[in-house]
Amino acid sequence: MGNTVKPLKDTLSFELFGIEFKNPVWTASGCFSYGLEVAENLYDISQLGAVVVKGLSYKPREGNPPQRIVETPCGMLNSIGLQNPGVNYFVNNILPELKKYDTVIVANVFGEDEEEYIKVTQVLDRAEGVHALELNVSCPNVKKGGIAFGSDPDTLYSLVKKIREHTGKPVLVKLSPNVTDILETAAASVEGGADGLVLINTLLGMAIDVEKEEPIIAMKTGGLSGPAILPVAVRMIFQVYEKYGSSVPIIGVGGITTAHDALQHILAGAVAVQIGTANFYDPYSPLKVIKGLEEHIKKKGYSHYLELVGKAHKLKIKMEG
Repeated sequence: MGNTVKPLKDTLSFELFGIEFKNPVWTASGCFSYGLEVAENLYDISQLGAVVVKGLSYKPREGNPPQRIVETPCGMLNSIGLQNPGVNYFVNNILPELKKYDTVIVANVFGEDEEEYIKVTQVLDRAEGVHALELNVSCPNVKKGGIAFGSDPDTLYSLVKKIREHTGKPVLVKLSPNVTDILETAAASVEGGADGLVLINTLLGMAIDVEKEEPIIAMKTGGLSGPAILPVAVRMIFQVYEKYGSSVPIIGVGGITTAHDALQHILAGAVAVQIGTANFYDPYSPLKVIKGLEEHIKKKGYSHYLELVGKAHKLKIKMEG
């Protein structure tokens, strides 16, 4: 399989894990549904580098009660509760339609315990048309008192190692920023057998209605996404790349709305990026980012965008703290 990134003939095309990507712009899980709504009503999703589908559990989930979304300054809080029709429904009813489009499909996987993660993985491993798996490890582990899989390095290592044993497809681990040291969970994932890392998932937040004097979100807290988290994502990508360099591919996600934002991720060390919350208010944002990257590469005189990956590290500044 290999984790080496190889440039292809076009300025933005590349090969990773033996998979060819037209460009480094992907859509983020949960913010693009399963891609078909956009494909059928707005634009040809074959233009995208990859589509990361909404999270899949083994059995269907109704998700959390409303209110589940609230707008915040420079972002939004969501507590959807990972509502989805289940992995078997996805494979039998949604995937056949997705396969009609010429783009890479990455399936986001989650579970309430290791056993559920493994069940979902086994179904997707057999599914033709799913190119890679992305593990959502921000989920609470019901057998460990509700602590998120991604918060405890030992628990995370165990999960990734077992997933690695049940699939031959590339495994990306989407790390939670709600930890003291992102390098610990990054190391646990890599040592467990992850092929790459996705940084970052949402930050835990809350909004309170000052008139009703109570939390707005029914579940009290939710995941903060949008432009507000861009600096956090860039910092964590920079830290992880500082440790691993190009040996561990990083997919950047968090706060990207423009090509300028995407370039910050890439310069920090991301080999590809995912567009999330921006899709809600501008569904054409992924295409605008692709165009913006092409224009930047041309303006700067580079032959390929990969020349920019990790370039912000040229000063070799040692991060303190």
